[in-house]
Amino acid sequence: MNVGPRVRAVLGRAWAAARGVARWYSAINGGQDYQRYVDHVRRTHPGAPVLSVRDYWRERYAEAERNPTTRCC
Repeated sequence: MNVGPRVRAVLGRAWAAARGVARWYSAINGGQDYQRYVDHVRRTHPGAPVLSVRDYWRERYAEAERNPTTRCC
């Protein structure tokens, strides 16, 4: 299938837009929060145990319940 340069450019922009939307959605839902937590613990508390993904989110939701002022709704 021979795709012209215009079609290729349009498809490239469409894929870039889709990736941007996916990154935005991930960011508002905390997609990189666990990795940031792991990086923080390793950088500032070397040798300290790192929570598993499951335990991290469990603790995060428990903290939100204990401190409801951090919620938007």
